[in-house]
Amino acid sequence: MADLSGMWLGTYWQRDTPTRFEATLVQGGNTLSGSILDDGYLGEAQISGTVSGRQVRFVKRYITSNQTTIDYTGTVSEDGNHITGQWSIAGFDAGPWEAHRSEDELNASWQTLLEQTFERKLATTAR
Repeated sequence: MADLSGMWLGTYWQRDTPTRFEATLVQGGNTLSGSILDDGYLGEAQISGTVSGRQVRFVKRYITSNQTTIDYTGTVSEDGNHITGQWSIAGFDAGPWEAHRSEDELNASWQTLLEQTFERKLATTAR
C-alpha cells in the first residue's frame, strides 16, 4: 500500500467542465484525511476516508457552505504517484477525477535530500 501523504494536484470534471484543485493528504495506516482547495467558487473542503491496497475512498465536505457531501472513489497507480476515479453526489451528479503528486512536494523532498547530503559531507570533512 502506497503512502498518499503529501501535496497533490488534480482535476475533476462536472458536466465536461474541468475544475483544478490542490490537496494535502495525510495517511495513517488505512485512514486518510486532509484538505482540498478548489480553483472555483466553493473553495476549501475537508476530506476523510480510507485506503485499502490501491483503492481510495473519501468524503469531501466544503467548509464555506452547507453543501451536500461528495463521495470520491479511486485507484492509485502502481508507483503511488497518480490516482484516477469517480466522484458522485447521491442522486444528483457524478463525474471523473484524477490527481498526481505535486512537483512542488517532489522538489522540496529533493532539496531536503541534497541538504542532508551536503551536511554529511561537511561533517565528514570537518573530522
